[in-house]
Amino acid sequence: MSESPAVHRLNGRVIAICIAAALGGFLFGFDTAVINGAVDALAGEAPSGFELGAALKGFAVSSALLGCAAGAWFAGAVANHFGRVPTMVLAAVLFFASAIGSGLAFGVVDFIVWRVVGGIGVGAASVIAPAYIAEVSPARVRGRLGSLQQLAIVTGIFVALLSDAMLANTAGGSANELWWGREAWRWMFMAEAVPAAVYGLMALRLPESPRYLVARGKIDKASQVLYDFTGEVNVNLRIEEIRATLQEEHLQVLSDLRGKRFGLKPIVWVGILLSVFQQFVGINVIFYYSTTLWRSVGFDESNALTITVITSVTNIVVTIVAILLVDKVGRRPMLMTGSIGMAVTLGMMAIAFSFATLVTNPDGTQTAELDAPWSIVALICANGFVVFFGVSWGPLVWVLLGEMFPNSIRAWALSVAAAAQWIANFFISTTFPAFAEIGLPFAYGFYAFFALLSFFFVLTKVPETKGRELEDMSDSPVVERRRRARPTS
Repeated sequence: MSESPAVHRLNGRVIAICIAAALGGFLFGFDTAVINGAVDALAGEAPSGFELGAALKGFAVSSALLGCAAGAWFAGAVANHFGRVPTMVLAAVLFFASAIGSGLAFGVVDFIVWRVVGGIGVGAASVIAPAYIAEVSPARVRGRLGSLQQLAIVTGIFVALLSDAMLANTAGGSANELWWGREAWRWMFMAEAVPAAVYGLMALRLPESPRYLVARGKIDKASQVLYDFTGEVNVNLRIEEIRATLQEEHLQVLSDLRGKRFGLKPIVWVGILLSVFQQFVGINVIFYYSTTLWRSVGFDESNALTITVITSVTNIVVTIVAILLVDKVGRRPMLMTGSIGMAVTLGMMAIAFSFATLVTNPDGTQTAELDAPWSIVALICANGFVVFFGVSWGPLVWVLLGEMFPNSIRAWALSVAAAAQWIANFFISTTFPAFAEIGLPFAYGFYAFFALLSFFFVLTKVPETKGRELEDMSDSPVVERRRRARPTS
């Protein structure tokens, strides 16, 4: 009875440091969404905009995703060499520099450069936050704490959309001057400097990952972190287990991921395919191209931002539901349920848009318009898709990527999987206009196919990690002997 207060206190401390680490996810979401409210103004006529053509406008939007892939790729090596916490601080610096640079850009070239800089920070945060949270969290609540990453991402998206709307409304339009002779769209980017500074300051106060400390021979510090923050009772046993999983590790390098089948270890392929499936179901089409969708079902353009904000709030709510369920239900059942739900809702959207009528706009472009009842079906299914994604594949992929890899390859494997996710995001985001020209039934049918395929992938290939210590992911015979000897209480 007397140890209960200590347990609560320790749980509170680990929750606090996980929330601080997840602020990287908030900036991740903010940075990727802030462009939505600014793109038309920055691409518009001088002097407020850069007078961009369609192709250059599209690249200005998607260029950050290329930086994301690069940041994710190199984050593992940086984290292994300098530590998880310094890598978070570096990401915060990149976020801050990108926010100021993008807002003060003189032309489209330096604007793209600063967006790529911010993308590198996003990519690094997408790797480090889930890895760090997994490494400091007790196994019994690791799923919930790992889901904080996705909750932070969708909250960042919501805040970015909200701040864009507020700044544009204050100025009377995103292309109008707001403060100190700067247009509102510039302040949309510079607003990110505030959470970036907060993230950097909070990261400086975080304890280093115990698994990184053990790898560097700093056993006393690792023991202190395990005892103070994770509530570990038998610290010496856990230190030995971590040592066993790292004993053959020299310094993690990319070649450690090599395997006999298709060049990589099977678990690395599982991580890569989880990332690809998360993007190939088309979630970012709903957020990046939502205005087109809502206009097609009868809403005027002035309501599009409001509906998008409502959708982002829905995403936050269902992510909270996922946090409450993940350590009770498990990862696999939730992913498979989400796959079926997404396949059905996307399939219904494909059917609904097969009844659309193409209308030619004054500028020569064409818009697909739906009449009742198919307009209502599309509207319900689009939001249903967001619900099924938000309660499953949104948060749980980040949870699994943070915890499914053995210690000896975790940082590099997570980097490769996250880089694959950003490349898949870039592919889906840039191909949607071409898919839409073929036909929206084809586009949504494509996403529905991959949603259905993801069900069978999880069923046959994805391991359940609920309640397992990170050290239990290792195939080390030493760890296996210790695992069998460990008390089951």
